[in-house]
Amino acid sequence: MTNVLEYLEETAGKYPEKEAFADENNSCTFKELQERARRIGSALAGRTEPGKPVAVWMEKSVNAVAAFLGIVYAGCFYVMLDKKQPLPRIRQILDTLEQPLVLADGEPGKEREKLEQAGDAGRGFQILDGEELEKEPEDAEILQEIRKKMTDTAPLYGIFTSGSTGIPKGVVVSHRSVIDFINYFTGNFGITEQDVIGNQAPFDFDVSVKDIYSALKTGASVQIIPKRMFSFPTQLLDFLCEKNVTALIWAVSALCMVSELKGFSYRVPKAVNKVLFSGEVMPVHHLNIWRQFLPEAMYVNLYGPTEITCNCTYYVIDREFEPGETIPIGSPFQNEKVFLLDEADRLLTEPGLRGEICVGGTALSLGYYNNREQTEKAFVQNPLNHQYSETIYRTGDLGYYNEQGELCYATRKDFQIKHMGHRIELGEIEKAMEQAEHVSRICCVYDEISGKIVAFYEGAAEKRAIVKKLRELIPAFMIPNVFCRTERLPVTKNGKIDRAALKKSYQEEQP
Repeated sequence: MTNVLEYLEETAGKYPEKEAFADENNSCTFKELQERARRIGSALAGRTEPGKPVAVWMEKSVNAVAAFLGIVYAGCFYVMLDKKQPLPRIRQILDTLEQPLVLADGEPGKEREKLEQAGDAGRGFQILDGEELEKEPEDAEILQEIRKKMTDTAPLYGIFTSGSTGIPKGVVVSHRSVIDFINYFTGNFGITEQDVIGNQAPFDFDVSVKDIYSALKTGASVQIIPKRMFSFPTQLLDFLCEKNVTALIWAVSALCMVSELKGFSYRVPKAVNKVLFSGEVMPVHHLNIWRQFLPEAMYVNLYGPTEITCNCTYYVIDREFEPGETIPIGSPFQNEKVFLLDEADRLLTEPGLRGEICVGGTALSLGYYNNREQTEKAFVQNPLNHQYSETIYRTGDLGYYNEQGELCYATRKDFQIKHMGHRIELGEIEKAMEQAEHVSRICCVYDEISGKIVAFYEGAAEKRAIVKKLRELIPAFMIPNVFCRTERLPVTKNGKIDRAALKKSYQEEQP
């Protein structure tokens, strides 16, 4: 297999009338999805060249999935744009993509005006109406010609992440990487045509790649959950029950929202038998609530940055964990190499020693679009191999092996701080705070201006009780200087705790 469209074509042949994707307003079968995508691909083929990016300016929807696959039929790769992002960032993304064609939904208004302001028609920028493209006839001959010339190393999608230089970085992922990953992903966790996947992730976040391509490969259905429901657990749980959702491939924060707001006291989605989570560390307290109410489900801790195609390691929860314990990120997916290097680029294998998590294998992305400098910083020659070319990705994450030989995530390298003359990892403080009673979720930040460690947390615990517990677990110089109890920790659009927003809120409150 060399092209993800083979997933769609094979599944449309097996299950032509089966519902493939559904949102709040529309649904489509696999056959309908294929037909829509082929028409879009035929229309695009005369307007751009294979290998070029095509941006998508649509809500997360069935229409967006059809647009993605239509772009792929045209031999191009898709980049989902977030309409809510500020104008300067959208302009930066379009500039990085060299002002591409944009497929948009047909609704005019302020959002469309923002897109038009971000674009530069003088450099080829053009907005196309997705619905209008679908009205054009399919051209089987040109689609066949495009396919014959494509290789599995051709880019499939681009996802923009924040850049340390202040410029968004566009990670570009090939067909080969997605095929390699999805084949193992669906097989390892038993995803089949009988599954109903409840999509939580935004389409410009790589967790959604697992939803979309797991369905295309296996014939599972995807129910696209409206974003507003993740603020109202009763609506969310009603949706999961009514749609008979079986698989949740969610960000940790989305799962924690349900358990924090005691959603299961209202209703339990008993059809759910797979709960796969990623994005940040899962608090044991919240994991145990989910396991209490859905004890028969399979729970999997997934780890991996966007640059290596979704995930590179996984750990199937097979025992009980207590608050403060570390849930391993486990073992590498098949055909991926995951290892630790110390600061001198020496291989670490002994338990307890911390090093940078590095990844090699087919799942590595193609790097950052139009950004050779940043690509060469992160995608480097394996320093352990001097015999032939072997590219690895340096994640910037620190990990270690536990006594069982399982890989564990420690913290980000950039979450290390220097405080009172000591090098401290904020993740270690967070892990210790988990063991205090009545503390639910934690995020520690460091305010360089005041030189203080600030701990934000959800829960009813008082500062005195937390400090008492911390004194039993960590040195005094690691105990936060400030404790801020909050009803809800803010999260980014990708479902991760928004550390920047917390730091800013603290600094703004200071006299």
